Amino acid sequence: MGMESTPEAPQPVRVVMQAVGGWIGRLGRIWVEGQIAELNRRGGTAFITLRDPVANVSARVVCPMRVLQATTPVPEPGARVVIHAKPDFYVARGTFSLLALEIRHVGLGELLARLEQLRKTLAAEGVFDEARKRALPFLPGTVGLICGRDSAAERDVLENGRRRWPAVRFEVREVAVQGDRAVGEVTEALKELDGHPGVDVIIIARGGGSLEDLLPFSDEAMVRAVAAAGTPVVSAIGHEQDTPLLDFVADVRASTPTDAAKKTIPDVGEQLELIRGLRHRARRVIEGGIARELSWLEGMRSRPVLANPVQEMDRLTEQVTGLRDRARRCVTVSLDRAGDDLRHTRARLHALSPATTLARGYAIVQGPDGGVVRSADEVSQGDELRLRFAEDSLTAVAGEKTDDTGDE
Repeated sequence: MGMESTPEAPQPVRVVMQAVGGWIGRLGRIWVEGQIAELNRRGGTAFITLRDPVANVSARVVCPMRVLQATTPVPEPGARVVIHAKPDFYVARGTFSLLALEIRHVGLGELLARLEQLRKTLAAEGVFDEARKRALPFLPGTVGLICGRDSAAERDVLENGRRRWPAVRFEVREVAVQGDRAVGEVTEALKELDGHPGVDVIIIARGGGSLEDLLPFSDEAMVRAVAAAGTPVVSAIGHEQDTPLLDFVADVRASTPTDAAKKTIPDVGEQLELIRGLRHRARRVIEGGIARELSWLEGMRSRPVLANPVQEMDRLTEQVTGLRDRARRCVTVSLDRAGDDLRHTRARLHALSPATTLARGYAIVQGPDGGVVRSADEVSQGDELRLRFAEDSLTAVAGEKTDDTGDE
């Protein structure tokens, strides 16, 4: 239930502070986990700034020296710890702090379990999907490098990169690569280089170290910042056996800073040798193609039709002439045979023609109906008959029937 107050009857500061102290005191003792950002010793008391490793939130911890020294090993800045503390509110100054009763280091097994859980969560969200990863540019004009101040990782990347391609340029951002400031500084440098219009690829490099030293590169905030970057990112953290979560989200993982330089920057010597090999191969292909075409052309030129065109024309002319004469002979023979057949047919028709029979002295007798009379029985006495001869005809009247079967 809130305190009652009005503009006319406000509550004194002491009453408000005492009430706040009372509310905080009712929280009871709690276990708090975090990373030691600062540790200052003053007499018999140590003042600790306990930072949340994910969010930008911290709390002030007041720790008696006996509690601090009872922890083995004695905690130092950057250490991940769990503190059993009692919330305390200093009424006189209105400040909140935690009074440490016990300090424990976060165990390696517990750290690994938490990292594995975070890895599974991010993987389920698709942060590590291969489909979202981008290919590195073939020849980056400018390489962004995030590394420790005056570190061996920086020297490895710069020296190997310039040895491989002297014209390459670097935008170097030196940051803290371990401790409580590492996540913030690396993330800020990443955002700055990602917004740089000339940077084509970003390398995040750090030498080897313990699991605790490399914890910042498994921080959720840093991992999500790399996933959101528009520029390809190369992770070169620690050695081959080290696998911080940054390796899973980066577009390319390098085993060492030197390996990152090799994967990011092409070797000018290798590229020149590759170009020479390709030129030699192209020359062989072109020369082989020209040789084949010349051989084909020589074969075509050696053919008789091209070697002596007039002779070929004479041969073709002779062939045409022979075909023409053959066709003429065939037509002539066919016409002669057709003429003979026609004459034979005419002779047969002439022999079988009734006119030829009439010319020999015969006549055709036609009755009144125009039909041919073949017997005297077909004619009656007095019928008008027509007699047809070879050249003319006449009309007669049938008389009495006689028998002409006698001797000639």
